[in-house]
Amino acid sequence: MPIKVTDSTLLSEVQKGITLVDFWAPWCGPCKMLGPVLEELEEELAPKVKIAKLNIDENEIIANQLGIRSIPTMVLYQNGQPLERIVGYKPKEVLKDYLIKKIEDK
Repeated sequence: MPIKVTDSTLLSEVQKGITLVDFWAPWCGPCKMLGPVLEELEEELAPKVKIAKLNIDENEIIANQLGIRSIPTMVLYQNGQPLERIVGYKPKEVLKDYLIKKIEDK
């Protein structure tokens, strides 16, 4: 199960290794479709990749700092640094291939 993060806990959760943070909202259709995909990926790729979810309706500070304007947006962090972002829904295999490549490049 992806961990739920907030504006105050995000930075401590992404400090070590690779973390994919999903910026989402409960009213967002594509976000609802992405949720189960991320749950499966978390099960398959843990502990090499951590997956976290941040509800932008409840936590606006970091989303604003990162300039996130559309959701779902996923931001890949490595050792505390935001590296890349993926905007919009992506199928499981696309995300899995992307994350495996990041693990191998690490």
